[in-house]
Amino acid sequence: MNDADEILFKDEPPEPPRSPEDQTAAAGEPWKILIVDDEADVHSVTTFMIRGLDYLGRRFQFFHAYSGGEARRILAEQQDLAVVLLDVVMESDDSGLQLVHFIREELKNRSVRIVLRTGQPGKAPAAKVILEYDINDYKEKTELTLDKMLVTVISALRSYHFITTIENNRLGLKKIIEASADIFERQSLQKLGSGVLSQLTSILRLHDDALGKGASGLTASGANGQSVVLAATGQFCRYVNRPVGEIDTELMNTTLRLAQSQRHGFYCQDGKCAWYFKSQTGSENFLYFEIDKELDENDHDLLELFFTNVSLAFDNLFLNKGIEDTQKEIIFQIAETMECRSAETGSHVRRVAEYAYLLALKSGLGEEEAEMLKLASTPHDLGKIGIPDSILNKPGPLTPEEYSIIKTHVYRGHDLLINSSSPIVRAAARIVLQHHERWDGQGYPQGLKGEEIHIHGRIISVADVLDALSNRRVYHEAWSWEEVFVHFREQRGKHFDPQLVDILLDHQEEFKAIWSRYNAVGMQFP
Repeated sequence: MNDADEILFKDEPPEPPRSPEDQTAAAGEPWKILIVDDEADVHSVTTFMIRGLDYLGRRFQFFHAYSGGEARRILAEQQDLAVVLLDVVMESDDSGLQLVHFIREELKNRSVRIVLRTGQPGKAPAAKVILEYDINDYKEKTELTLDKMLVTVISALRSYHFITTIENNRLGLKKIIEASADIFERQSLQKLGSGVLSQLTSILRLHDDALGKGASGLTASGANGQSVVLAATGQFCRYVNRPVGEIDTELMNTTLRLAQSQRHGFYCQDGKCAWYFKSQTGSENFLYFEIDKELDENDHDLLELFFTNVSLAFDNLFLNKGIEDTQKEIIFQIAETMECRSAETGSHVRRVAEYAYLLALKSGLGEEEAEMLKLASTPHDLGKIGIPDSILNKPGPLTPEEYSIIKTHVYRGHDLLINSSSPIVRAAARIVLQHHERWDGQGYPQGLKGEEIHIHGRIISVADVLDALSNRRVYHEAWSWEEVFVHFREQRGKHFDPQLVDILLDHQEEFKAIWSRYNAVGMQFP
């Protein structure tokens, strides 16, 4: 090390012995400091000057690079370096300045604090460097006494800490916005509960698998003290769909009770955290999680905002569910009323709904869509409410004029339902209109062909005919199962979607079981 590179020491009193409390306070993640200099003595002297110190309870961890190329590798690997103590002149006169450009422009790292140190200020004049390069401090090596070195490093760390805190808050708010969008899209309590646990991992900046390994959590909801676990991770997975009261973890129950007593419904101590809120509909909702990290003030602020949005999502879901349940009840009552006009049909509405649900699942539709179709199928004959009883219950063949009247029921039913804003009711309207269309285009009322007919209409067509043939009607006796399935084989690709016929024939026993479960008491199948 030449005289120009010399770092001077000022006499300092010896460092006082550290108490056990101080040592514990300094046990957090260390501040990462990169020393870049081609002189080995500079590395040794720098680490000697500030070793053993800490800032905000965190010690220093040093990384060493002796050239610009070596520094680039370390910078690429260590994304959370706090300070770079950087020499200007190394393998070339501007190696340090090139590295500054690499950090700011190529790595896009705006957080790390760069302190330029030089023993040859003429090679990089301070005014020029400060104006043209994004550095945070400029020091000549000869002026870096112990005091000044400490001030320089602590000032850089303080700035880095402020910058990263602001950035973490920004990222946290971004995650909350993304999480809120996600949870508001979830249309069932189970999916909402699962989504809350998943988003919690992201907001707390845990590893992707943290809630599955390093932590455990659950969400629960219910009324009158009967909350049920909606979703869970880790050790609580075995409690899904079980009452919260069956969980025998006293620590969790204590934490939940403490959360209920808090003004904001949130309690966290020693990595055991619980959140409680009561929705507008009276439902009690819980979130409990255990993590290995301690939550800081920023975590608490972000969680409070997140929980506010979650509570709104729960309220929204409960209100929508109440509206949806009312709609379901109205639709079912309408269908039941219609069925009463034709007593011989027995449980026609229920059987068709179950056939449709099974066909939907077997054909690849999702659980939610299959459930929706199950309900939307119930008023498929709603339009018959406007058909005279003399035609509707006529025991013999219909005349051409009577058949024309019967065919109008699809328009009547469709017109009664189509103006609704409910997705379920609008699906029911489409089913009413299309369930008499045929795969070969010979059906009514529009003569649609093949996949021009919505999958819902094709499914109800199969389900409706299956039930009509397998039960007694005023115009025919019930067919045997063999006769029913022969008919579907013959009409495969003609009347019916061939894929749906294949599903029916491949799963005959499951459809027979539905018939048996919902058939009218005392009715005997031939």
